Amino acid sequence: MSRFFSLHGRTGSCAAALLVSTSLLLGGCKAGGEEAQAKTPDEQKAVDAVPVEVAKAEHRAIAASYTGTAALEARAESQVVAKTSGVALAVLVEEGQVVRAGQPLVRLDPDRARLSVAQSEAQMRKLENSYHRAQKLVQQQLVSAADVDQLRYDLENARAQYRMATLELSYTTVEAPISGVVASRDIKPGNFVQINSPIFRIVDAANLEATLNVPEREIAKLKPGHAVVLVADALPGRQFTGTVDRVAPVVDNGTGTFRVVTSFSGAGELQPGMFGRLSINYDQRADALVVPRNALLEDGGEPAVYVVRDGKAMRTTLKLGYDDAGWIEVREGLKIGDEVVIAGKAALREGSAVQVIGKEKKVAAAAKAPAAEATKQ
Repeated sequence: MSRFFSLHGRTGSCAAALLVSTSLLLGGCKAGGEEAQAKTPDEQKAVDAVPVEVAKAEHRAIAASYTGTAALEARAESQVVAKTSGVALAVLVEEGQVVRAGQPLVRLDPDRARLSVAQSEAQMRKLENSYHRAQKLVQQQLVSAADVDQLRYDLENARAQYRMATLELSYTTVEAPISGVVASRDIKPGNFVQINSPIFRIVDAANLEATLNVPEREIAKLKPGHAVVLVADALPGRQFTGTVDRVAPVVDNGTGTFRVVTSFSGAGELQPGMFGRLSINYDQRADALVVPRNALLEDGGEPAVYVVRDGKAMRTTLKLGYDDAGWIEVREGLKIGDEVVIAGKAALREGSAVQVIGKEKKVAAAAKAPAAEATKQ
């Protein structure tokens, strides 16, 4: 009996211990379940919301423009060549020097040209005297009229040769054909210069041009007189203004483009050969509804943005206008004050819950302000 009661008591104790453990386990599971169910729908929605940054649609001025790249060129440029041959006795200018039209650049040896002038002048004087005597003798019928005519033709030929020799002598002083800057010099004192050999290059840096090859769809928009803004790679942070000088009236069949020539003043820092980015403003709206360019969705479909309404992202299709300096005009689809997503678009879908970054801080600051006023009172 004692053995039976002992075994029974031991079994009862084990059963009691198992019952207590099971109760504790069930109690713990119940508590955890209640904690999971304790989250409100708003809290659960906040956990699932996608953090985004937004910007508001606003009114501002925007310009329509065409942009392109081109190298600056001098409007006037001259390759100075020697019009006669001879030894260079003096080189009067150097590279980088500003010259004016007609200014002497090089003096060549003039001795041979002077002798040629003297020779042709003597022949001319001789024929002039012979012609004058023949005119007197023809009146006395001592010389035939045909001989007088021949002397007149010979005299005219001699005068032409004299003028040619005089012109050749003037070529021994090489003059600047245009005003500008000496860009290169290919001659030194003592060099023998051949006729028609290049010796200088002069560039008119005061007036510069940049030529754009513009697609034919823009031909009705760009006109002479439109303002042009130039940014040169060699001068970062600087902007230069110019105008459209000429617009080609025809489109090239091979490339489908037309030439637009813009002009700039080179009196400052701009120099021929500089590479620049040009923007031609052909229209402007003073009060356009715009959004940041980075708000547009890049999914290959129609132009659209995500608009935040009631805490959700709604895809909205837009009709766009001008695009200028990071802003894009919205013709249809938005109204002023609409919040469009500019960061976080990749994680959004139609109807996704969103959490606007920075908005909570503004709300908290606004809530603290009345409390601080009440504390002061």
